[in-house]
Amino acid sequence: MYKGFIFDMDGTMVDNMMVHHRAWQRKLNDMGMPMPLEEVMQKVHGINEEILERLFGERLTPEERRKHSWEKEAAYREIFLPELRLVPGLQAFLDKAKAAGIPMAIGTAAPTENVDFVLDQLELRPYFMGIFDAKSVTKGKPDPEIFEKAAASLGLSASACLIFEDSVTGAEAARRAGAESIIVTTTHRQEEFAHFSHIIRFIRDFEGLELDLQRQR
Repeated sequence: MYKGFIFDMDGTMVDNMMVHHRAWQRKLNDMGMPMPLEEVMQKVHGINEEILERLFGERLTPEERRKHSWEKEAAYREIFLPELRLVPGLQAFLDKAKAAGIPMAIGTAAPTENVDFVLDQLELRPYFMGIFDAKSVTKGKPDPEIFEKAAASLGLSASACLIFEDSVTGAEAARRAGAESIIVTTTHRQEEFAHFSHIIRFIRDFEGLELDLQRQR
């Protein structure tokens, strides 16, 4: 059995990635970089300020990157609030894991404000021993730093944990951390993960998912 569970947040705990993609598409268009939605889905992932630096290089100052990032996330929260809910079945899964004494943590590339928005609106903080977001690390996914820190907060190595993710970038971070993964297919198609060998299961949601998950190695 796995000794701990680590959850990504966006697209894994809440099905919000299309809201993010459309918010990014609108923001980039306003900034003079129109991009088809499919291209946004492929290119725009990770920590916001890293995204803006990757796309715009030195054309934006650090202060401008922070400003654009804040504006995009504020718009996202306003749009998503009426629809905010956990992925189906996750509440029951978290309740079972907590009752079974399985320690849990969050490792997300989302900014702190968005983590607070989800966890406080849905009253989820009591479930998690560690909560790590974009400000918790020096390198975003696919670097494994955030999952290694999340595992350490549980007193475990990442390889002793099962990581729940939805993105290819997050799956790669889990692989580099030496952890096995379950992928929630809210955002990406299963075939996009064909090159990974550490994924034990693909799920559309958490409905019916039991705790008797066996380690594959």
